[in-house]
Amino acid sequence: MSNTHSAENIRQTTRVRASELVGRNWLNTGGKQLSLESLRGKIVILDFWTFCCMNCLHVLDELRPLEEEFSDVLVTVGVHSPKFEHEADPDALAAAVDRYDITHPVLDDPNLETWQAYTARAWPTLVVLDPEGYIVAHLSGEGHVQGLISLVRELVEEHDAKGTLHRGDGPYVPRPKPEGTFAFPGKALELPAEFGDGQKTFVVTDTARHRLVQVAEDLTSPLRTIGGTTKGYTDGDAESARFNEPQGVALVPENLREQLGYDLVVADSVNHRLRGVNLSTGEVTTLAGSGVQRLIDAESARLGDSNFIVEGADPLTVSLSSPWDLVWSREADAFIVAMAGTHQLFSFDPRNGQVRVFAGTGAEGLKDGVADESWFAQTSGLAEATDGSLWAADSETSALRRISFTDGAVQVESAVGIGLFDFGFVDGQRADARMQHCLGVTQLPDGSLAVADTYNGAIRRFDPATGELGTVARGLAEPSDVLVETLEDGSSRLIVVEANAHELTRVAIPEKMQQVDEGASQVTRPSTRLTGGTLNFESRFTAPKGQKLDTRWGDPTQLKISSTPENFILEGAGTSQGLTRALVLNPEITEAVLHITARAAACDGEPGGEIPDHAACHLYQQDWGIPVVVTGNPEDEQDLILGLRGVNA
Repeated sequence: MSNTHSAENIRQTTRVRASELVGRNWLNTGGKQLSLESLRGKIVILDFWTFCCMNCLHVLDELRPLEEEFSDVLVTVGVHSPKFEHEADPDALAAAVDRYDITHPVLDDPNLETWQAYTARAWPTLVVLDPEGYIVAHLSGEGHVQGLISLVRELVEEHDAKGTLHRGDGPYVPRPKPEGTFAFPGKALELPAEFGDGQKTFVVTDTARHRLVQVAEDLTSPLRTIGGTTKGYTDGDAESARFNEPQGVALVPENLREQLGYDLVVADSVNHRLRGVNLSTGEVTTLAGSGVQRLIDAESARLGDSNFIVEGADPLTVSLSSPWDLVWSREADAFIVAMAGTHQLFSFDPRNGQVRVFAGTGAEGLKDGVADESWFAQTSGLAEATDGSLWAADSETSALRRISFTDGAVQVESAVGIGLFDFGFVDGQRADARMQHCLGVTQLPDGSLAVADTYNGAIRRFDPATGELGTVARGLAEPSDVLVETLEDGSSRLIVVEANAHELTRVAIPEKMQQVDEGASQVTRPSTRLTGGTLNFESRFTAPKGQKLDTRWGDPTQLKISSTPENFILEGAGTSQGLTRALVLNPEITEAVLHITARAAACDGEPGGEIPDHAACHLYQQDWGIPVVVTGNPEDEQDLILGLRGVNA
């Protein structure tokens, strides 16, 4: 098998008729049930997604300009094929469609029927259908928009000439917007009294309205807003500034506020930036982030180093990826940022603007140990404990992680959670306890941790001293954050950000926790059946039209392969150049998960020619977690082929 493919575009050469779109219901169609026949004459992009998946959210934003440019000929259909149990709830899906401002039809595919019909193996997967209902491209991961633009233009020209292209409005019908003070609030923070004229106030990231709201002690009365109600990116005063789905917010240490000139740092998630806010003037400034989503830069791709950041670089030139939360760390003497899009923690020193990778290799999963070898999975909540350690809510592994500082070494350990595909609602000892896509964490006065267990609609309490997980409250609407409020008598209660209820709620801390056992679950996807012995793996990549592989410094492709359990792969695990690998499998293990990351770097240029100076370069990357079962049957798979960019054929 060759390492690269020289095809000039992403079109499939054999004509394969698309399968019917089968699911429970349709959203964003005004109640109409769509079919492939009803979409005939349009170019259709099927976007297989699930609303927990950060890469899927990136693709939603990548597709927006494409949908706008080709609005009269292109229809995107979001096929929602859920990972977690909660995501199969139709009300939760409807809320996600509203939260992320999805402006195309969405098929609810709770049993993964359409997912399986189109042989999807990863979130996100994009399948392109031509106006006659044939599959013309099959793509995994994000970063494909430039190639899609070229492909759509080709299809428009071809089917205009054939008379098979129908121009006009698509089937999208908008849903009503939520009303009230907030729309899907993300995170909240109690402000020092000096910022509320001596009164207790809170600042809330009003995520779906793209702004910050300072509210009174009643948690509902707005005192002022910072940022407009439409998404965008603009620095300036409170009225003119614009955010795009802001999430975490943290106070600047008091001794640094005057020096820095701002009081808050905001994780502006979809803008891929950190923003500073001066609460006295309302002025918003950009502190770090170029606005270009970080996958990996071209130099890093060649070096095989996902942690590459130029030392001393201007922070406004550094690429970030969906910063979701942040906290000031006394031990690190910097802000620690949950970089959800790259499954890492970054540090940001506001005094010199230095951005660094603090923990995580960039691999998605749950792996403990020293910081630079650890794995995270879409970390979405951070808190500092009184002893200086950090606690992280790792959403995709439904895990609570602890980051400790010992003699200058940073260590990561898991308190609750066992892997990417394991979740549930189980209280008890840490080894058996389960959560479901947790997004927020804070320390309680007794040293235990309160966790916003988002997809279970609960607040959980973990006691590090006993290793016990219990339940504080349940029946909440996707709690995305939790903070402790200290009362005048010295007692405490919780304030919970209920994202899907569009409100903040006060919750008492009971003396005795509830004990819940609704069972442990695993992500249910069909396992790939393998013969066993040696598995030949290939990730196929075709550069889009107008681009060519960047071979100036050698092979620009790379594979990272590992497994759970680790000893499932006896030979062939690790990172190396090329998109093919022979894996020798352990004959004593029959069920496992393969973790695969494929990357390829391409630049603007024509085949056979030189890459022009200052050409735009692009990195294509996809992570797969593939459950497998070894059968010993020679009729099962001995070759596993996944399309990074192209067609599984």
